[in-house]
Amino acid sequence: MVMGHTTPLTLLCVILLFATPSHSIDVHPQDRISLSMFRSSLPNPNQSLPSWVGSNCTSWSGITCDNRTGRVLSINLTSMNLSGKIHPSLCYLSYLNKLGLSHNNFTSPLPECFGNLLNLRAIDLSHNRLHGGIPDSFMRLRHLTELVLSGNPDLGGPLPAWIGNFSANLERLHLGFCSFSGGIPESLLYLKSLKYLDLENNLLSGNLVNFQQPLVLLNLASNQFAGTLPCFAASVQSLTVLNLSNNSIVGGLPACIASFQALTHLNLSGNHLKYRIYPRLVFSEKLLVLDLSNNALSGPIPCKIAETTEKLGLVLLDLSHNQFSGEIPVKITELKSLQALFLSHNLLSGEIPARIGNLTYLQVIDLSHNSLSGTIPFSIVGCFQLYALILTNNNLSGVIQPEFDALDILRILDISNNRFSGAIPLTLAGCKSLEIVDFSSNELSGSLNDAITKWTNLRNVTVKEPLVAARKVQLRVSAVVSDSNQLSFTYDLSSMVGIDLSSNSLHGEIPRGLFGLAGLEYLNLSCNFLYGQLPGLQKMHSLKALDLSHNSLSGHIPGNISSLQDLSILNLSYNCFSGYVPQKQGYGRFPGAFAGNPDLCMETSSGVCDDGRTQSAQGSSFSEDRMDGPISVGIFFISAFVSFDFGVVVLFCSARARNYILQTKV
Repeated sequence: MVMGHTTPLTLLCVILLFATPSHSIDVHPQDRISLSMFRSSLPNPNQSLPSWVGSNCTSWSGITCDNRTGRVLSINLTSMNLSGKIHPSLCYLSYLNKLGLSHNNFTSPLPECFGNLLNLRAIDLSHNRLHGGIPDSFMRLRHLTELVLSGNPDLGGPLPAWIGNFSANLERLHLGFCSFSGGIPESLLYLKSLKYLDLENNLLSGNLVNFQQPLVLLNLASNQFAGTLPCFAASVQSLTVLNLSNNSIVGGLPACIASFQALTHLNLSGNHLKYRIYPRLVFSEKLLVLDLSNNALSGPIPCKIAETTEKLGLVLLDLSHNQFSGEIPVKITELKSLQALFLSHNLLSGEIPARIGNLTYLQVIDLSHNSLSGTIPFSIVGCFQLYALILTNNNLSGVIQPEFDALDILRILDISNNRFSGAIPLTLAGCKSLEIVDFSSNELSGSLNDAITKWTNLRNVTVKEPLVAARKVQLRVSAVVSDSNQLSFTYDLSSMVGIDLSSNSLHGEIPRGLFGLAGLEYLNLSCNFLYGQLPGLQKMHSLKALDLSHNSLSGHIPGNISSLQDLSILNLSYNCFSGYVPQKQGYGRFPGAFAGNPDLCMETSSGVCDDGRTQSAQGSSFSEDRMDGPISVGIFFISAFVSFDFGVVVLFCSARARNYILQTKV
């Protein structure tokens, strides 16, 4: 059936079709010329901003135009890998209200003509290499709400006196990492519209004073501010972030600092705060980060430092590097949201709280450099998300519990410089995520088992005080809480990849799996009671240093090592090796490495058999110019020159004598 007339529905569709505006918006011709000039001024105009062709504004990346006039309203070219100077042609975009060129590599001064862009509401030129200070012409931008210039370290100079009164609408001022000097202009203290002030990492100085407006964020970290800590009374209900770290603030911690009702981040670390914390000072459950580290605070840690609920509470607590004394408060184990606990470098005593395992979200525990005693609580296996357990330099004792293998995502385990005893549990082989293990300066004994060969992510293992202090691993652990309240855990390790179990009472055969770790750069098992034969070394492609001296290893020397191109240190001295080692096997470049092996015959260049009785310093010393790693000159120098009497070596080559010695040592 054919309709003889148009239905209302069809008519409506036709009307809507022609009434719908086109998605194509042509850039205003004058603005298009200005943008094209800006693009042409870039070092590689043909490669930069390739979408800036034609006239359709919607296809120009980073550009927003007015739907009706085509005038450019916003430029957002963040992280576009742009460089060179900021061309003044942008100053002709008279309708521009947002300008974002952050995270590029612009090197020019701030264009003075930006002061002519009277409609600007927001400027973000952060993280470039701009220089020359803030032009006075910017004071004409009276509608500006955001000025973000942080991360331009060459801007420098004093902050302009007008910075706090040029715009009654300014809410956000970020000028961190710009090398500004002098004091904070008084006008900033009274700017009522200001909510976010970030002046971190400059050269600003003077005494801290109260801000008279309700701020939301105040970041004055890493400057040279002095004086006592103000109460910031005008911001009691609004302040969420207060960061005054790394200044020269003195005095005590005022009780008013706990009165902020919205505070989530408080960082006062790296100052000169001292005295006791008021025992009734309790922060709100909204506080997520509390960092008072690197001060001189003393006395006991308050029994209850923050409120907590099922859903809210501290995520990071850092009281390290102070002078706190007494026991760790049991109520810390009630901070159920806690993900990082740093109490290191204090004067704390007593035992680790037995209920530490209640903190099931914990990722980092650092209680090192205190005077804690007792054992590691068995409940710690409840911290199943633990990445780092650092207990070094205490008076802890007992055995390493085999159940610790439940911490299967543990990366760092440092219990060095304590009084732990017994054997290394074989069950620790289950901790396959371990990267750093330090058991040094304890009283461990037993045989060397296969557990360490299962740690495939291994970067460093130490089981006894290294022979030279400089060899000690430098470990720095840090944690940052993101906007989503999640902890970001990082650490820096200044060490080679290696295993050092030297100068211990370990006995038995060396696990063959050790010699299959292709990524291992050094292996030091010297000065133990190890025996058995040495397997081949060919799989250890990354090996740079090997010290197995002063043991009771026997049998023949492994075959050709010519493939180990990086090996520069080898010390197999004072063992019970025997047989003949031809020069072609590649051992000739390590003279003295076999001293003290009376039954071993080394072929010399003249074809004469060297029985290894004469020690040479060249093969067993550790030359800095040949090896820059944590096994330093002293390790192999001392190891090669330890005054073992030749008769002792012969005794160790006797099975009966060796067994007697092992029984008396273990």
